[in-house]
Amino acid sequence: MIAVRKLPARYAPIVMPFVLSILMTAVVSVISTLRSLGATPAFLATWPGAWALSWLVAFPTLLVVLPLVRRIVVWLTGAVAALTT
Repeated sequence: MIAVRKLPARYAPIVMPFVLSILMTAVVSVISTLRSLGATPAFLATWPGAWALSWLVAFPTLLVVLPLVRRIVVWLTGAVAALTT
């Protein structure tokens, strides 16, 4: 088995929105691009640019709004311990 080197836990506040923004923008841009162009060769040419632009907006947005979202979730649920990790 190959040992995978992990980032220190202190990077979690950056890594989580980074991974989340990649996955969410990929899904949303695939759906949006497929809906507007259909499953055509133009889709394959257009989707990467659509995804990249949406990710460039989503990642910094997540970095800014995630603390607010955490406070809203605590207010709505009282789940303080779950959000501190």
